[in-house]
Amino acid sequence: MQRAERVAVDFPMPSRNFAATRRMLLIVLAVSIVFPLACLAGYGYFDYQRRIADSNDMIDRLARVSEEQAVKVLDLNQQMASRVVELLGNSDEAQIRARQQELHDRLLQIGGDFPQVSSIYVLGATGDLLVSSLAYPAPSMSIEQREDFRAAKAMRPQPYFSLPMYGTVSKNHVFTTATGRSGADGQFLGVVAVALRNEYFARFYEELTNGDSSLALALYRQDGNLLVRYPPWANGAKPTTQSAFTQVMRDRQLFGHIRLKSTVDGVERLVAFRRVGDYPLYVMSAYAISSIAAAWRQHFILMAALTAVPCIAIWLLVFYSLRQLEGERRAWERWQGEVAMRLSAEASSRQLQRMGALGNLVANVAHDFNNLLMVVSANTELARIKNYNNLEKEVLAVERATATAESLTRRLLSVARKQPLKQEQVELARWLPAAAPLIDAALGDTVELALNMVDNVWPVLADPTDLEFAIMNLAVNARDAMPRGGRFVIRCQNNRLVGSDTLLPDGEYVLIACSDDGEGMPEAVARRAFEPLFTTKLRGSGTGLGLAQVLSMCEQAGGTAKIDSVPGSGTTVRLYLPRHRERTATASAEATQQSVAGPLGVVLLVEDNEDVAAGVAAVLETFGCEVRHEPSADQALDVLTGGARFELVLSDIQMPGKLNGIDLAEKVRSAWPSQKIALMTGYADELDRARRLGVAILAKPFNIDDLHALVACEP
Repeated sequence: MQRAERVAVDFPMPSRNFAATRRMLLIVLAVSIVFPLACLAGYGYFDYQRRIADSNDMIDRLARVSEEQAVKVLDLNQQMASRVVELLGNSDEAQIRARQQELHDRLLQIGGDFPQVSSIYVLGATGDLLVSSLAYPAPSMSIEQREDFRAAKAMRPQPYFSLPMYGTVSKNHVFTTATGRSGADGQFLGVVAVALRNEYFARFYEELTNGDSSLALALYRQDGNLLVRYPPWANGAKPTTQSAFTQVMRDRQLFGHIRLKSTVDGVERLVAFRRVGDYPLYVMSAYAISSIAAAWRQHFILMAALTAVPCIAIWLLVFYSLRQLEGERRAWERWQGEVAMRLSAEASSRQLQRMGALGNLVANVAHDFNNLLMVVSANTELARIKNYNNLEKEVLAVERATATAESLTRRLLSVARKQPLKQEQVELARWLPAAAPLIDAALGDTVELALNMVDNVWPVLADPTDLEFAIMNLAVNARDAMPRGGRFVIRCQNNRLVGSDTLLPDGEYVLIACSDDGEGMPEAVARRAFEPLFTTKLRGSGTGLGLAQVLSMCEQAGGTAKIDSVPGSGTTVRLYLPRHRERTATASAEATQQSVAGPLGVVLLVEDNEDVAAGVAAVLETFGCEVRHEPSADQALDVLTGGARFELVLSDIQMPGKLNGIDLAEKVRSAWPSQKIALMTGYADELDRARRLGVAILAKPFNIDDLHALVACEP
């Protein structure tokens, strides 16, 4: 209402919703806080995961390199041990001691200058040192009780890798690969051992890690014992052999990644491991997660600082806008107070104009009805003077006046949507050409009528009289829009609507498009064209009900109407009516068929208007029916409850009292299902409810044929 009043003043009232603007600014502020935080959190999460993935890739590469280096060293060691075993053959201890000088020189030659080899030596069957590449003659010593000697004896000819030890001859930290020798008959002949420098592996691991203390490389035996590690554990600490890492080695997994917390220093690390060829050894590469987190945290703080700079600028701008908006709101309220009086005065003036228009409508209707009543009164008086002889012309005049009154009433009720519909199937292919002469007459001599219809146009369900009124109204409007003549075209075609702008549900419709090439109308007028009482015609030339009746007719039939107009190019009004499909029988038809199944005797007439009741009773009596009249539904129900039964109960719908006609019909159907009942009405209210009961309905004013078809009483 407020918007309509603002449009009506000479200057448009600015529409400012400060609450919505403030709400939008607060939303912007919230988004400028939440969105960067969400983006920053998402970036931080994915950056951390990326760093974890990159770290896993890095330690995996280091493990691969360490594995390749270890395989090369151990393959070379195996070749050296095999050459020594081949050199010794099946020689016993005495034969080896006899060749000690020769064998010492050959061991030096085999060991060469390989940096990883600390020494090569040969042990007898009792663990005595027979030949060494480091000393000649070999010092007198025995390692019969050492675990590497006994293990090599038991595992021959497979090599055995000892735990780290300090070599008494080489003065180095080494671990050995010991290979047992067997004679031709399988007897144990001794052991050939190659001692490998721990320092060689540690130096290689240091070069790979580039001295990064957060990285660690190590060589382990399959049983979980550590052989070499860089950087070494502080204070010579040793890791436990019961951990997730030692378990995967015992399970003989070839490679993989694990995340574990060290049992030595408590640091959580990412670990990559790989088996060294076919040897019972594993290389391990580890990266401290704390170092990854520290690097990520430093980068994240930098990104957060860079993100905060534009965000702070946006926040300051939003706070400034909120402050300015508050000042503008106060100023706008002061200005609004200044024009409030003018708006109030103009609203009062427009209300008076509306009341005047309504008064004009009532005056016009009263005038028309007074004329019609005058015709009825005059012709009735003529009939009385003539003693009711030779009354044909007078009665015809009364009928014409009554028909005109009915037409006017239908128009008023149609606009108000209170007209009881008389819908039936309309075959437009036959109906529209039949109505063409009336439409052509309404257009006049200067306007040409053209019909354009497709083949097999679908039937529709509508009130034929209302449909005729609608097209006649459009024809009259087209005639008025073409004072110098023109062309009025009616196009009828089938149309399937899917997602259209008509707000109708998707489905099958018949489109009746009525076009003229008249003056057209502006957009502002076209938007209001379907409003009741709105008209652009001169006073006395129109009531403003024509297009309102057109839209009402379409909507009551389940469709709608749309108008398109271009000033100077003409107007097109499109009527959309749903396609009607045949159904076998409706409940009301069944009720009607049941009601005419045989002659009636006594009819209970329920009607509060005495004149209407007298007329209907007189008609029923001419059919040979006996009529009992009750003025209300409450009294009629008392009669039925008292045990009286009738061939037909004929009741009006709108009546005074607790019950109306539909209430009476519901109670009759509930208590006496076999009792026939029919309803009369002059309004459309609650007709859907009445139809659901399956009773026959007579729409006032009905003719004698309709009543006779219902009762069909024997005279």
